[in-house]
Amino acid sequence: MNKIVLGIFAHPDDAEIMAAGTLSLLKKAGWSVHIATMTPGDKGSAEHSREEISITRKAEAINSASLLEGSYHCLEFEDIYLLHDRLTINKTTALIRMVKPDMVLTASPSDYMADHEMTSKIVQTACFSSGIKNMEISEPCLENIPTLYYCDPMDGRDIFGTAVQPSIYVDITDEMAVKERMLASHESQRSWLKKHHKMDEYILAMKRFSAIRGAEINVSFAEGYRQHLGHGYPQENLLREVLGEYVKLRDGRMAIGNKQ
Repeated sequence: MNKIVLGIFAHPDDAEIMAAGTLSLLKKAGWSVHIATMTPGDKGSAEHSREEISITRKAEAINSASLLEGSYHCLEFEDIYLLHDRLTINKTTALIRMVKPDMVLTASPSDYMADHEMTSKIVQTACFSSGIKNMEISEPCLENIPTLYYCDPMDGRDIFGTAVQPSIYVDITDEMAVKERMLASHESQRSWLKKHHKMDEYILAMKRFSAIRGAEINVSFAEGYRQHLGHGYPQENLLREVLGEYVKLRDGRMAIGNKQ
């Protein structure tokens, strides 16, 4: 096992909102952390040009990843126009082959905006394609498909407002401080949301939802996941194996193992 985790999300700050606590726990367990975004968040500003905000947001993402001694990658696609097509699949597959992760975290298949949903689909395909020899990709194939997990959708709801229930919870209470620092690295997004969404609750909203998930397993803060268990994908719950008692399943059974 390479002990490498790769979080692939649509925009800078998505990983911090939905998965930073888990990434921090994996780092403490001896894993290398990589965070990637499909776009640089080029539409996420009411004040700056696409070029200006892209530079700013990538710098913020690098600073955030550095808090876990991690690496940041941007695939340089464009906000709003993400497509499940040849180019995005090839570039995402190439990244996975280059990083060689054992575990991949990505966006929910159903979420509040198409970029997140499209990222989820692209990453699903790219994980599967990471072992296909006849792809138009120069990086060598992986021997095994990475274990794939979907994070919670924003606010834990699909586009119809229906609650999306995770099957796997990770207790991130001990990691909440670093999760908050990582999200605070994305100062430009806080300004954008204040202008576009008419809200200034960037970090508070994250903590509130993490507390909701935590309450569901009787801890202070948690992150929720669902594992992709389709044909050909790994069936073992790698999060459970690595993080032990930090992981709790939806049926209430605690994972076997000790806290790292």
